[in-house]
Amino acid sequence: MRALVVEDDGRIAADLKRALESTGFVTDLASDGEDAWFTGGTETYDIIVLDLGLPRLDGLTVLKRWREEGVDVPVLVLTARGSWTERVEGIDAGADDYLPKPFHMEELIARVRALVRRSGGRGAATQRIGRLTVDLNRMTASVEGVPVATTPLEFRLLTYLALHSERVVPPTDLLEHLYGDDDARETNAVEAVVARLRRKLGNDVIRTKRGFGYYLDSSP
Repeated sequence: MRALVVEDDGRIAADLKRALESTGFVTDLASDGEDAWFTGGTETYDIIVLDLGLPRLDGLTVLKRWREEGVDVPVLVLTARGSWTERVEGIDAGADDYLPKPFHMEELIARVRALVRRSGGRGAATQRIGRLTVDLNRMTASVEGVPVATTPLEFRLLTYLALHSERVVPPTDLLEHLYGDDDARETNAVEAVVARLRRKLGNDVIRTKRGFGYYLDSSP
C-alpha cells in the first residue's frame, strides 16, 4: 500500500511517515503545494494525507486541481483551522475525510485504514477471501484459522490483493504499491514475494492468471 503525506511542518511529516510505515504503507512526502500537485497527479497512491496550510499553493487548491484532473485517490485533509465552514469547503472540494490539528496519531491511522478499505469497496477491517483471513488492524493473516507469520512486505502484498480481490492485479501494480517509485525494482521482485507467501499459505491461496497477474482464490 502506498501513501502520500503533504505537510510543510517537518516534524509532523516525519511523525506521519513513521506511523504510516509502521502500519504497512510505503510513504512519500511533499512539503509544498506545487510539489504535492505534481506528485499526486503523476504517481499512484492508495491514500493521501493533505494539510491545507501549505506554501506556494494552498491545500484546498491542490485538492480541487486533483479532482478536476480525475485523481480519485481518497484524501484525508488535515488543518489547524477547525471551523465548520472550512470543513464544508474541504469536503465540497473533494476531501473524503477531515481531521483538525492537533490529533491523536491512532485516530489518523484508523481513519486512513477506513478510507482505504472503503475505496476498495470493503468496509470491514477483517477481510475474508476463501480460506484466507487478513486483519488489517492487527496486521495478521491466517489460513483456515491458523496464523501465518508474514514480513511487512509480504503483508503489504496480501493487503493489496485482499482489498482488490474483485480483479486480477498486474505485477506492475503490485510493484508500485510494494516499493513506491524505486526504479531499481523489477517484476521478478514481486514474483519472489509471491513465492514466499505460497510456501507459507499454500500454493492455492494466491492464484496466477498468466499474462495478467495475481488474485486471491475465493473458493471455500
